[in-house]
Amino acid sequence: MNFKVNTLLLIFTLLSISSAASGQNTVPDTTLAQRQDTLMMPARLDTTRLSKRVTLLDSPVMADTLATEPSDSLAVVDSLFTEWKGSKKRRKSARKETEYSDEYLDTVEVEKVFELNDYILVGVEYGVSISRMMFNPVYTQTNLFMPNTFGVFIQTHEKMFGQIPYFGLKAGVRYSHEGYKFKENKETGVTPTIEGANSAVIDLLEVPMMAHMHFDALHFKVMADFGIYGGYRLAIERFGDDVSEDIRYSFLDTDRRFDYGICGGVGFGIVFDPLEFHVNANVRYSWGTIYDPDYVSQDYYRFAYPLDVMINAGVYFQLTRRTGKSRGKLRREAKELVYNPPVITDGNTDSTSR
Repeated sequence: MNFKVNTLLLIFTLLSISSAASGQNTVPDTTLAQRQDTLMMPARLDTTRLSKRVTLLDSPVMADTLATEPSDSLAVVDSLFTEWKGSKKRRKSARKETEYSDEYLDTVEVEKVFELNDYILVGVEYGVSISRMMFNPVYTQTNLFMPNTFGVFIQTHEKMFGQIPYFGLKAGVRYSHEGYKFKENKETGVTPTIEGANSAVIDLLEVPMMAHMHFDALHFKVMADFGIYGGYRLAIERFGDDVSEDIRYSFLDTDRRFDYGICGGVGFGIVFDPLEFHVNANVRYSWGTIYDPDYVSQDYYRFAYPLDVMINAGVYFQLTRRTGKSRGKLRREAKELVYNPPVITDGNTDSTSR
C-alpha cells in the first residue's frame, strides 16, 4: 500500500516539474502539504480511500487519461471515485430493500397456483345396480335391486389440443347384472312370465370405454363419462313357481349371450394426493336384446333391452403426479434450457434458438 502511494506522489511530482520546465504549468512549486491539496487529498492520508484511487489509476482507461491529460487526470480519478462510492451505496440500499426480517416473512401469505397435469390413475369400484327391461310388447314390471357390482378401471387425464385440461379416457372391466321383475297388471290381475319366470337375474362381464370429462379443484373434482361397452352374459337365474328346473340356471338356444350398448354417468371425487375417492352414478342401455326377436312368432317380433342404473364408490391411486412439475416436465424444461436457452437483451428475456 505505501509503495503505491509513494509511486503516485512521485509520478505527479515529476509531471509537475516537467510541466513547469516547458512553461505549460502555472502551478508554483509548493510544499508537500500544498501538493497534497493539489492532488485533492487531505493532509492526513486516508490510506483506504487512496488505495481505491490507485486502483482506478491502474485501469487501462486511466492510463490513457494520464498520458494525454496529466493535469486533469487526478480530477477525473476523484470524479470516478465519487461515482463508484455512490453506486456502492445504491447497491447496499438495493440489498437492504430486498432483505426482509423473519417476522415480516411470517406474515406474508403466499398464494399457491393450482395447475393440473396430464396424469394416470387406476382404481377399483364397488356398488349396486337397479335393473329393468325395455320390453316390446310392454310388460308391467318393477325395479330389480341387485348388489355386488364391481370393476377395475384406468383413467387418463389429457389436455385437448394440448391446452384444455378437462378431458381424458376411462376404460376397465366390470362385473355387473341385468334382469327384470314383473308385477301384477292391475287391469287384468295377471302377473306376466317368460318361460314360467316372473323375474330373472343375468350376470354380465363388460368392458366399458368412455370419454372422461372432469373439472378439478385442489381437493375436489366433478366428473362425467360417456361411451360404449361390450359384454358377455355369463349366467342366468330364473325365479318363479312355474320355472322348469332344466332351464332355471341355463340359457336357451334362443337366448343371446353377447351384449353391447352405450353407457355414461356423472360423479364427484375427493382428492388427497395420491389417493382419490370417487362416487359415480352410471346408466347403461343395451342395444342387444336378451333373446331372438322371432323365438315366439315369425310374424310378431319381441324385444327385451336391459336398462341399468349403477351406484358405485371407488378408490383410485395416482400413477403420475396430479399437480406440480412431474419428472417428465422437469426433463423437458431442462432440455429446453440446454438447446433453446433464453437470450437477455436490454433487460428483457427472449427465448430464441441458437
